[in-house]
Amino acid sequence: MKWLRYTAWGLGGLLALGTVAFLAAAWAYRDIPAEVLEAKYTTPASRFLNVDGVRIHYRDEGRGPPLVLIHANFGSLLSWDGWVDSLKDEHRILRFDMTGHGLTGPDPSGDYSLERTVELTERFVDALGLTRFVIGGTSLGGTVAMHYAAAHPERVERLILLSPGALEGRSMQRAGRGVPRIANILEYITPRSLARFMLTSRFGDPGKVDDKLIDQWYEMWLREGQRPAILARLRTYSSADLARVTAAVRVPTLILWGEKNPQAPVAQAEELRRMLVNAPEVRVITYPGVGHMAADEAGPVIARDVRTYLDSGG
Repeated sequence: MKWLRYTAWGLGGLLALGTVAFLAAAWAYRDIPAEVLEAKYTTPASRFLNVDGVRIHYRDEGRGPPLVLIHANFGSLLSWDGWVDSLKDEHRILRFDMTGHGLTGPDPSGDYSLERTVELTERFVDALGLTRFVIGGTSLGGTVAMHYAAAHPERVERLILLSPGALEGRSMQRAGRGVPRIANILEYITPRSLARFMLTSRFGDPGKVDDKLIDQWYEMWLREGQRPAILARLRTYSSADLARVTAAVRVPTLILWGEKNPQAPVAQAEELRRMLVNAPEVRVITYPGVGHMAADEAGPVIARDVRTYLDSGG
């Protein structure tokens, strides 16, 4: 039965080689310590605030009426740089990293549901002492902003939605759908090419994606504890009762959308406008050639329209 021994040795050798290869790859794609990323990405405007056990990273810039901004899934507050530069002379801009994103890191509770994210947003603005403000968000952040505005119309002056992901997520009727177990390997092996692919596929003009932006996204993903949090959020996401939420929005709303958005088609902008049946006013502006990651791709251009909207009193 020598052939059995040889087969066993061969399989054992392959297993050993596979294990070594996996360990080598996992080492190559190992976590980046939080303090390393904080040293690189914090600025004088950066702050950290403990909210229900979560150390939230945020930036507080400018003077004037407050505007709270919430970034997209997989991104960070850095996506709003173009807006901040254009608006901070007349507006106080407050932007924060959601749990599992940027410099905030994982939620000790392990809860990354939409409900928990909205709750943390509520507690965050409460901790800052904000009583009346404009709130805006893009993609997942837009969904969070819409939920907040629906629950707190007395505190929201206006709502700004940049390609919110709510309508796109309607097909996800069960949390975790579409995230296979094999995706768990991303907790250990996460190639930089994945960040490049995600960005280029979500820009209207992939040529605008540069190495600085790719590295920014990629390094934030590798923050210690971040990758399991990203997967947990994907697995707990489910579409909400959009008819109920949109009907509860009772504040003036500005909808902004990239016309070359492959993830959430621009036709959804008009659909969302019709769903906001109780908003006193809804404006829609679309942008030719701009994709889903519009804040990163065309931030200053879109911010000019936002400035006009805010300065006009809605």
